[in-house]
Amino acid sequence: MTDFDADSWAARFTLLSDPTRLRLVAEMHAHPGSTVAELAAAIGITENAASQSIRALRAQGWVRSEKVGRTVHYEVVGDAIVHRILHDIIGVGHISPGHEHNHQHP
Repeated sequence: MTDFDADSWAARFTLLSDPTRLRLVAEMHAHPGSTVAELAAAIGITENAASQSIRALRAQGWVRSEKVGRTVHYEVVGDAIVHRILHDIIGVGHISPGHEHNHQHP
């Protein structure tokens, strides 16, 4: 059997059982560098709800942030497993400089 931290991955995936967090991850993957306001508007939730969900996602390693001036930009952490899940299982592509594809899988 492959050696991996099953408990850690189970905790990470538990977060994605929440539809709001899953939508946020998909939106961040499709549009890396989005702000809380942009993410909230894109999926139809309040900025406060988006912030709370992003905090939980950051704590489990799904998301990272970069502060530019007074604005914080978010993106999905780019490990291969997360990337594959978002492309193959959820069917989400991303559009950003250098990543201009948007695959839609059945």
